[in-house]
Amino acid sequence: MFFQPSIEQMPVDYLRKLQSERLTELVKYVTSRIPFYRKKFEEHGINPASIRSIDDLHKIPFTFKTDLRDHYPFGLFAVGQHQVSRIHCSSGTTGKPTVVGYTNNDIGIFAEVCARSLAAAGAKPGMKLQNAYGYGLFTGGLGLHYGAEKLGMTVIPVSGGMTERQLLLLRDMQPEVMCCTPSYALTITEEIKKRKINPAGLNLEYMVLGAEPWTETIREEVQNGLNVIATNIYGLSEIIGPGVSQEDYEERGRGSHIWEDHFYPEIVDPVSKEVLPEGATGVLCLTTLTKEATPLLRYWTNDITNLYYDKDSKRTHIKMGPIRGRADDMLIIRGVNLFPSQIESVISELPEFSPHYQIVLSKQQTMDNVDVHVELNERIYEGLPGDIPSENEPEIFRSLRHKLAQKIKDSIGLSMSITIRNQNSVPRSEGGKLNRVVDQRKA
Repeated sequence: MFFQPSIEQMPVDYLRKLQSERLTELVKYVTSRIPFYRKKFEEHGINPASIRSIDDLHKIPFTFKTDLRDHYPFGLFAVGQHQVSRIHCSSGTTGKPTVVGYTNNDIGIFAEVCARSLAAAGAKPGMKLQNAYGYGLFTGGLGLHYGAEKLGMTVIPVSGGMTERQLLLLRDMQPEVMCCTPSYALTITEEIKKRKINPAGLNLEYMVLGAEPWTETIREEVQNGLNVIATNIYGLSEIIGPGVSQEDYEERGRGSHIWEDHFYPEIVDPVSKEVLPEGATGVLCLTTLTKEATPLLRYWTNDITNLYYDKDSKRTHIKMGPIRGRADDMLIIRGVNLFPSQIESVISELPEFSPHYQIVLSKQQTMDNVDVHVELNERIYEGLPGDIPSENEPEIFRSLRHKLAQKIKDSIGLSMSITIRNQNSVPRSEGGKLNRVVDQRKA
């Protein structure tokens, strides 16, 4: 086992003392080694010696993704090139990537927090891990690979996609654990069912899912379809990669522990940028307390969530709730703030619908239009002829379109069009992150 009670069950006041010690050292470290931070402190009139505890963190300015891009590629590195053991980049698709480096010690911490996360997810030494996260510049594959080896697991490094091969290896190599994105877990679940593969013939016990927001409905689909326990792992390349936080397999649905000995979290109001109290929802900001190559102070993740302590948990580290969306993914529709996850949440409350959906945005004259493309529960398609032209749709389709549109209007306050698609026609994940929003307003 990799459960570390001396760390994971550390009393909160001891944890605060450790964080304070690490923060004061971190501030000295970054202001002496990184010109960007030295200039920031000078511009804001902050004496590094005035940061004496974690309670002083709020005095420090935020670090944003644009800061990493403005100093591309190595401007925020605190060590020389000869001390960098590995480089990763963000998986962003626009502009310059954000570049992060790792010293040997950073690689060790990365493996440690991933091993800790896998253990919390139910994995044990001697088990096999089928790693379906992408390898390469993306942190997911290599992060969990090293973490699994540190835990004492056998790694099957498949990488993302190649569904045919994934299924072959699940059957033949009988891994107990698989990790991938939630949307790809749904793809695997569908393929298992479509090919009439009995999940009981697999050896799979645990799924570790992350890299994109997901819902309890997706968890239920995956757990029931594969006969597994599915937990959430969270991370981002700028901080370290996966392993920033993890959900305990025995506490599913009650939040994910942030490993506070390495990462200090805050929730900040997205507009005022003031720190919010425990339980409030806002933007998650993280400070790397132990990172050497690319340490970051108060990094603005853009992820919307909340933080809280769970007194009934086996661990003392703070928990984060599900990611509700990203601040930069928020859509403004007819003056209303909208996160795609809000639509997913509404769909998940109606058992007649499947979890597969896509949001298509367009302009009708000067007005924004939202068209939600959805599939129905596969049982509803049974007995219907193949593809159904929209002009000949069955009455049940019209009834369900009205039902979903009304529930969205009641829950979110926006009128949306609903398009019921033919079975298996909404895009599925091929192994990576799935883009559920198609914005045609600027096309």
